[in-house]
Amino acid sequence: VIYRMSHRRVALYFETLNALPCNSPAEGQLCHPIMASMLSMSSSVARKAARGYAASCFTSVRAASSQAGAAWQSNLGVVRTDWTRDEVAEVFHSPLLELMYSAATVHRKFHDPRQVQKCTLLSIKTGGCPEDCGYCAQSSKHAKSVGLKAEKLVDLDYVYHEALKAREGGSTRFCMGAAWRGPSQVGPRQFGKVLDMVSKIRALGMEVCTTLGMLTPEQAKLLRNAGLTAYNHNLDTSPEYYSKITTTRRYEDRLETLANVRGAGISVCSGGIIGLGEADQDRVGLLHTLATLPEHPESVPVNALVAVAGAPPEGN
Repeated sequence: VIYRMSHRRVALYFETLNALPCNSPAEGQLCHPIMASMLSMSSSVARKAARGYAASCFTSVRAASSQAGAAWQSNLGVVRTDWTRDEVAEVFHSPLLELMYSAATVHRKFHDPRQVQKCTLLSIKTGGCPEDCGYCAQSSKHAKSVGLKAEKLVDLDYVYHEALKAREGGSTRFCMGAAWRGPSQVGPRQFGKVLDMVSKIRALGMEVCTTLGMLTPEQAKLLRNAGLTAYNHNLDTSPEYYSKITTTRRYEDRLETLANVRGAGISVCSGGIIGLGEADQDRVGLLHTLATLPEHPESVPVNALVAVAGAPPEGN
């Protein structure tokens, strides 16, 4: 295309390119000095120079891109837990369409690309959580500013009928969330009610998932014995940024719960939230933590923050 341009169009084309930043050493070696000399050439010479320049530029950029991506692109689908942050950053900063293609390639290696699982989530205990997670409207620390009143644990019959409706609607997994720090906060009686819910819903032939906060090894085993399929416990963000999100627990507490869940033989569901004011390196840090767990989570939810008026990150 460049070769067939008129001299004026060649000049305008390179003036435009010259205004763009050079993002790699390969590009930087080609941009400015060659542009200046080309613009002073005659029409025929400029066309030939443009053709050579374009070929060199595309070859250099392609080589730089290939070299950067070779380490992970040549091993697509290989399950690893020894990723470095630099490798995760390479994947994270890949061109979007290239990343989508690579992700789809890996997905098709392990899953039917035409299959989607439908899940239904129910809050079985809303509000009154003692944690101070900045993003969460259910924290008791934000109750007054958010205007959310704490509710009691819903009863078993209500949950059962909601699960029946979910199954009739095509859901194969039923998830229940309670605004707790963990079962230890509420005691065995309340936790026992949740165990009954798990057992009764599992008897419907559905997968069952819960998110109840931090778990001890014993509590994880009780859930497994009740028939729990999966446990959701998000890491939220990177280890470095976590203290900006909450101060009532540590990142290590989250990782310990994931280990307890895995040790009980329960499937792990763990991901994070974007839009908390974090930087790109924090998103890379979250992915790196998940990718270097002893076993990868079976499910990695990536949530986009829905800012709630009255909660600290509402301006994000």
